Amino acid sequence: MARLHLFDLDGTLLHGTAAPVEISRQLGLDAEILALERDFVAGRIDSPEYAVRVHALWAELTDAQVTAAFEEAPWLSGIRETWADIREDGDYCAVVSLSPSFFVERLVAWGAHAAYGSRFPAVPFTEPVQAAGILDAAAKVEIANRLCEEFGVRRSDCVAYGDSLSDLELFGVVPVSVAVNADPRLVSLATHSYVGRDLRKAYELVRHTRQ
Repeated sequence: MARLHLFDLDGTLLHGTAAPVEISRQLGLDAEILALERDFVAGRIDSPEYAVRVHALWAELTDAQVTAAFEEAPWLSGIRETWADIREDGDYCAVVSLSPSFFVERLVAWGAHAAYGSRFPAVPFTEPVQAAGILDAAAKVEIANRLCEEFGVRRSDCVAYGDSLSDLELFGVVPVSVAVNADPRLVSLATHSYVGRDLRKAYELVRHTRQ
């Protein structure tokens, strides 16, 4: 039976940072995005409110700046190689993130079978962001269920990789999970834990283990 490997983006594939932080850095808005991140992590704003505020913050954002943010971001080593190995083993890999879809979806070109993020309008923005398209922690589970159906994989054959409390719900419903440079509360729930900057080593923790 094939397995489905589900990867978080911020803090997991990206080391010590998040896509919105990297995008904002291109605009010189480091302090502004960090303030928003603090409010979100502290629970003072929810995912839709965060999206509305970051959309306003990025009013002048261009596709070239998104490309620069993506290319200059501190990615873990071995992402493409890990996903190539997953494909070679006959398994599937997908990215499910709360970050903007226009950033997350670029990972399909790196070998992900699917990549889902919060739905933002195309860059440069000419439309408002719609709250209905913004993902939260529960949405990660819903998307995982849809991907299982799409790929013909049982949820009992899923492996989740994450780092933060937004991954708690997903870790709670899959049998195998890898906490990557993670919050201690997620580590306590995970099957495995990895600290480092090479995704291949995190994958090796589960590569030869099947339910």
